Amino acid sequence: MSKRIVILGGGVIGLSVAFEAARRGHRATVLEQDVCGGQASGAAAGMLAPFSENGEGPDDFFRLCLASLRLYPGWQQAVKDASGLDFEYSASGSLNVAYHASDRLALDTRAAWQQAFGRQPELVEGAALRELGPALSRRVEAALYHPEESHIYAPDYVRALEQACRLHGVRIVERIGSVRPETIEADRVSAIDGNGIVYEGDELVIAGGAWTGGLEAQLGLRIPIYPIRGQICAYELPEPGAIRHMVFGSQGYVVPKAGGTLVCGASEDIAGFDTTVTERGIGRLLAWNHRLYPFLEPLRPFHRWAGLRPATQDGYPLLGRLRELPRVLMAAGHYRNGILLSPVTAQATVDLIEGREPATALARFAPERFTRRRSGAVSMREAVSP
Repeated sequence: MSKRIVILGGGVIGLSVAFEAARRGHRATVLEQDVCGGQASGAAAGMLAPFSENGEGPDDFFRLCLASLRLYPGWQQAVKDASGLDFEYSASGSLNVAYHASDRLALDTRAAWQQAFGRQPELVEGAALRELGPALSRRVEAALYHPEESHIYAPDYVRALEQACRLHGVRIVERIGSVRPETIEADRVSAIDGNGIVYEGDELVIAGGAWTGGLEAQLGLRIPIYPIRGQICAYELPEPGAIRHMVFGSQGYVVPKAGGTLVCGASEDIAGFDTTVTERGIGRLLAWNHRLYPFLEPLRPFHRWAGLRPATQDGYPLLGRLRELPRVLMAAGHYRNGILLSPVTAQATVDLIEGREPATALARFAPERFTRRRSGAVSMREAVSP
């Protein structure tokens, strides 16, 4: 049965949910306060790297990220086919570097538990390391090589998602200022924008990124999502193709992109909703990347930018249906993994809308986990009362 789905937020998560809903035959409306993909989505480096970015152990979040990585080959092709647009998707693999024996011990520990998950990581050194990373500093003693990890060019991916949505009949409304839930009843929901226009549907999906925390009063629950400014820069490589893999160190990462550019990130700080690029923030990147790649020292980045990443109190996203407002679903707080988690979030959210159990467990990411439980249902009138 086709449903009307209202989605608050036009970033990569909101667009992905809309695309998945539309290709399953539902009618979706995306409400975006500014322009689609204008914050964390379009500013991301596009890494699809659950092994490199989740090194503590195989918890539920790692499993969620890994499941999404393995959806990507089919997902990205579906977006390309539906949109008619191409974008870079590179199964490049990655290197996690070690400068000292203590660094290497950490990589050994990580490799030990990661061996149970598909293609085994390989600890490389000596000639094998120089073959994979010929431009790496000689100070790098070893690296953990993950052949399965990939990356995508985020701005083009988000544009293709938006185009795929439009061509599949998704209604996208941009530049509406504020947007918030208006009515949530047993058989319908609605949202209202900054111009007073009301949008009605059967289900409401909250995918507002770093702005989601502003809906605490309307939804009657704690939403500890706050913006983290991530600053990134990019170089033009003097020898395109000299760097073939994503490379992670203790202070950041570099990602080679098609056309001979190298993205370096990310310097993070708390600056509210300010997306100003600062000399201090970019300076942090320049201070460590020269140690990784000495040839970068005389070069200057040709592009510098910043985006707001939606961080949560415990580092995990808010995913799932609200118990006390069962026509509302959350898909927010993905922090620096929004691009990676877009396919699994989209599929799980639409599964829930259709009354199906998602293939990936979501209990750890319950959106009401920060809220003290109350007996009885909560109406929207109660939720917004002072």
